[in-house]
Amino acid sequence: MIAVSLTPELREMFLPPPIWADLVKLGPVVPMEEAEVLVTGWETPRLDAETLALAPRLRLVAHTGAAVGFLVSDALWDRGVKVTQTGAAMAPAVGEVSLAFTLSLLHQLHRFDHDLRSGASWTAARAHARPRRELRGSVVGVVGASRTGRAYLELVRPLGARLLLTDPLIGADEAAALGAELVPLDELLSRGDVVALHAPAIPATRHLIGRGELALLRDGAALVNTARSWLVDSDALLDELRSGRIDAALDVFDEEPLPVDSPLRALPNVLLTPHQAAGTVEAQWRQGRSTVEEIARFLAGEPLRQEITREQLRWTA
Repeated sequence: MIAVSLTPELREMFLPPPIWADLVKLGPVVPMEEAEVLVTGWETPRLDAETLALAPRLRLVAHTGAAVGFLVSDALWDRGVKVTQTGAAMAPAVGEVSLAFTLSLLHQLHRFDHDLRSGASWTAARAHARPRRELRGSVVGVVGASRTGRAYLELVRPLGARLLLTDPLIGADEAAALGAELVPLDELLSRGDVVALHAPAIPATRHLIGRGELALLRDGAALVNTARSWLVDSDALLDELRSGRIDAALDVFDEEPLPVDSPLRALPNVLLTPHQAAGTVEAQWRQGRSTVEEIARFLAGEPLRQEITREQLRWTA
């Protein structure tokens, strides 16, 4: 009753033998045509009306990743198929990478590394870096109190940062409980030494950070994006980065893999990683376990803990 639409590499990544053994205890692994539950991954084709016609018994899609927009369709929701994902399992790893990005930018490690690898002298490498800052006492603005945003806040708060938060779905008291001051986006951008993006990729957040918002960043500010490139006007960001006015650390891009000739690759004020913020062994195993646990709940008639609904995907501010 369970079909698995994962490449061999993804199956090994998310469903190693101990987790696979727990999965097959829940029911036989069958072709999609016979499945009530479908385990999906990044390379699963979109579940549109044509695809769903091949799976008449399907009742649950258990996605091993976080973003499901590429996968789901109105036809899926109209059929009443439930969808679950593993964003919560990924949050600790993404929070750690966001923290690593933050520290690297504040201490200018990206500029030092670029200069030394490019053959710059010891003295020149020191001279090219901005004045370094410690996290303690720095103003860190967090855009989005998502699972990853909260994981990041939990890591940054004990290190003494002064935290700002913007999120239309929470109030000042909840922000205070997270150790942050709730402020409008414009104020966060203008005050932050570091701005870390952790908002979801939904219609309301498309190019949330555009040319006008980037202009609000102080000279020498740092932008961290481990969420989605959807949140940022990439052309506007490239212009700002080319000016040298701000620094950035990016794990996500409009075009992935990042083209070899991307101008981002040559900029000394940019730290780049290949969309791997959640790529730890521990996160992958948590994702697999979360998937199996959600399937077990569904088959037992219990409420799903990681369900995503059509309304959540369509939310607009």
